[in-house]
Amino acid sequence: MNQRSNAISTTCAYCGVGCGIRMQPQDTGYVAHGEETHPANLGRMCVKGSALGETLGLEGRLLQPQIHQQPVSWSRALDAVADGLRATIDEYGPQAVAFYGSGQLLTEDYYVANKLMKGFIGAGNMDTNSRLCMASAVMGYKRAFGADAVPCDYQDIELADCVILTGSNAAWAHPVMYQRLVQAKQARPAMRIVVIDPRPTATCDIADLHLPLRPGSDAALFCGALNTMAAQDKLDNAYLAQHTVGTEETLAAAAQWTLAKTADFCGLSVAQLETFYQYIGDSERLVTLYSMGINQSSSGVDKCNAIINLHLAMGHIGRAGCGPFSITGQPNAMGGREVGGLANQLAAHMGFTPQDIDRVSRFWHSDRVATAPGLNAVDLFQAIESGQIKAVWIMGTNPLVSLPDADRVRAGLAQCPLVIVSDLMHDTDTTRAAHICLPALGWGEKNGTVTNSTRTVSRQRSFLPAPGEAKPDWWIISQVAQRLGFAEAFDYQHPAEIFREHAQLSGFENHGQRAFDISGLAQLSNAQWDAMTPIQWPVNDRHPQGTTRLFTDGKFYHPDSKARLVAIAPRLPINRPSNAYPLVMNTGRIRDQWHTMTRTGKSARLMQHCSEPFAQFHPDDCPTAQAGDLLRVSSTHGWLLLRAQPDPQQPRGSLFVPMHWNSQFSQQARVDALIEAHTDPLSGQPESKQMPVRIQRWDAVWQAEVFLRGNASAPPPVAYWSRITQPDVTHFTLADTTIPDDWNAWLDQQFGTGQWVCQSARIGDDGFNLLAWKDQKLQLAFYAHRALPSLDRQAIVSAFTQCPDNAQARLSLLAGRAHGGKSPSGTIVCSCFNVGETAISEALQQGCHDVAQLGKTLQCGTNCGSCIPELKKFIARQREALVAGETP
Repeated sequence: MNQRSNAISTTCAYCGVGCGIRMQPQDTGYVAHGEETHPANLGRMCVKGSALGETLGLEGRLLQPQIHQQPVSWSRALDAVADGLRATIDEYGPQAVAFYGSGQLLTEDYYVANKLMKGFIGAGNMDTNSRLCMASAVMGYKRAFGADAVPCDYQDIELADCVILTGSNAAWAHPVMYQRLVQAKQARPAMRIVVIDPRPTATCDIADLHLPLRPGSDAALFCGALNTMAAQDKLDNAYLAQHTVGTEETLAAAAQWTLAKTADFCGLSVAQLETFYQYIGDSERLVTLYSMGINQSSSGVDKCNAIINLHLAMGHIGRAGCGPFSITGQPNAMGGREVGGLANQLAAHMGFTPQDIDRVSRFWHSDRVATAPGLNAVDLFQAIESGQIKAVWIMGTNPLVSLPDADRVRAGLAQCPLVIVSDLMHDTDTTRAAHICLPALGWGEKNGTVTNSTRTVSRQRSFLPAPGEAKPDWWIISQVAQRLGFAEAFDYQHPAEIFREHAQLSGFENHGQRAFDISGLAQLSNAQWDAMTPIQWPVNDRHPQGTTRLFTDGKFYHPDSKARLVAIAPRLPINRPSNAYPLVMNTGRIRDQWHTMTRTGKSARLMQHCSEPFAQFHPDDCPTAQAGDLLRVSSTHGWLLLRAQPDPQQPRGSLFVPMHWNSQFSQQARVDALIEAHTDPLSGQPESKQMPVRIQRWDAVWQAEVFLRGNASAPPPVAYWSRITQPDVTHFTLADTTIPDDWNAWLDQQFGTGQWVCQSARIGDDGFNLLAWKDQKLQLAFYAHRALPSLDRQAIVSAFTQCPDNAQARLSLLAGRAHGGKSPSGTIVCSCFNVGETAISEALQQGCHDVAQLGKTLQCGTNCGSCIPELKKFIARQREALVAGETP
């Protein structure tokens, strides 16, 4: 059999880069490869995408409908949903119902959900977790261009003379796009790359200039750039006069942002600003990439418009190598925006004007269409808490982890009379709060379309059968709609039907007035839709092959066809440090994890790089906390327990905490529980990057690691635990403030070790190790010490499948070491090829002197490239050690 011919081309499940991938069947499952013909990645893949085949197992899946945690038939579950929604509407009206969706939904799913809520239930309360990441970018584009229209293509990044990355650690969050930039820089060394970020990140690896600005001061930086470009006569006055309005007011507002004032406000030197502004002024082609660090702010829209102002004023838009380029976080955040997934949108980029309401009403043949925007995400869940919302349907997302003030959201949801959750997983923070759980298909099982950051519509194809009783989201929603009495409008039999309707609506009475238009795809047959290749919208009679970049003719989507420059008054974040909370907490993504870990957390490989939740801080901000200690991070809203990660490169006065860990993977690490729900007044997007906190070393009297056979064990009742995914082994790190009187009795109480043959040893005054065996097979390995034990985790996990066969090997295992004196691999740096710190250090000592040599020797850095910045740090440390006369 030609396995390649049986491969299924689909689209990656993760970030907004929207990589095409090819799922190759193997004897043991599926392996993911990059799709060479997809315009987003051209065959490249990151480690998360490469590991997709490792996340397809059914462990933990929700496979049957449930009411109050009890399995029921689909018929009963759907009746219960419909009856509950109908009763709520009858008693309280449609405004008492809300839907909350996700950028993990396919466009067809999103379209049906939005149609039911806004078109037939008749309320605007359909919002999405894209509110948490993209709403400010949407509003910034709409204010400037008259439409939510990203003007750029990935090729523009490669063609630019200068690329500015602000609020974006693309090396980790959008690695394939970043690697395109890396290669462009290698091909054209004269290209300038600027990274604007309060902390040094992996993205700085290729930067000509890193600007560690004061958190939240980005708008002033770009206002200062605009003022400097005006003073140096670098503006495109002809473009401004012909294609924009608002120039005079915007330049007047920017005029106060002199070099000295901007430097003071941003916490930068005048020399740094002069270099930055020189790069901008010297560039004929300029791209600014911006993401969550810009959007997730109480003034996020103004920050977006400050960036767009600069591009408009210099004419750096509508041309190759130019543009303000917002990079989406989720695989279908753009698709959700297209169908009206945000509460302030109706459908197909239409709003709630009388004309749009009438148009959508006639198209959907409904007299129930909502007449006003609904509640955005933060307000929606506050309305649940206050009792205004009586029924909520949450689809494909985990808001009890991802929303700000998450503990308050949890308490509010507990009071809601009807909570419906459609999800893949049986046990999430959100399913625990649900009255009705509906099993949805997951990635690999779903069939539909997604839209990436460049407006490219791609097919997501199924290659796995539906597991258990799981169903497509569009089918579930349609079945409920039919039970609510809307059968004719929701009589879908295939997702291609939904796509055609969506495409028809995008072109309905459009006449070029709305940017989003895929009416050129409205006549696709099912077979043509199934075979559809990636294409960028608009796709219509004028652009039958799609559109690479927008605004090439200088015409925009305001009624006068002109863009708007917006006068900006920069301000610092609402939350400020205080004596009680003197540090600023920044939240974000790490390299190998995704959102709340419900998918990536299933992959042991993806857990090796950063295996526990952590807080990265400058050592002077908490001198008592050393690497390996636990840290208590507190705000006015809650507290976390995290692994301390002191780093002298982290700016004083701030710390970084990853956003990913949920209650299934750690005891107390849901970072959004600390975030206050301040939002941008224009976009409703919460401020997630600047929360005042304090930190202190947490005085654990013991720390431990425990490994148990199988994957079903629950954590013991200790103050700190974190789960680390391993193949066929349950692995926890543990810590507590009281020591058991008898370790053997405690282990027996927690794990039942009394039923097994145990081998234990006391290590010094404060250590206790134990191995438990049954039929000569290892059942449990436990290692407790005053500080975090130093163990060879790979050797311990391997012992569960390759049992030590002699006493000496078992003694080595009892000590947490591999037999024969082999050094532990250390923290995994290259997840693609499982290369750890020890192997890298040994290769450097044996004569490897650069990344290329390490790659040739160990393969690290030769696949996705995400580990290259860390490899360079190893090399730099070795050179520093040699200069200092130390052993590397």
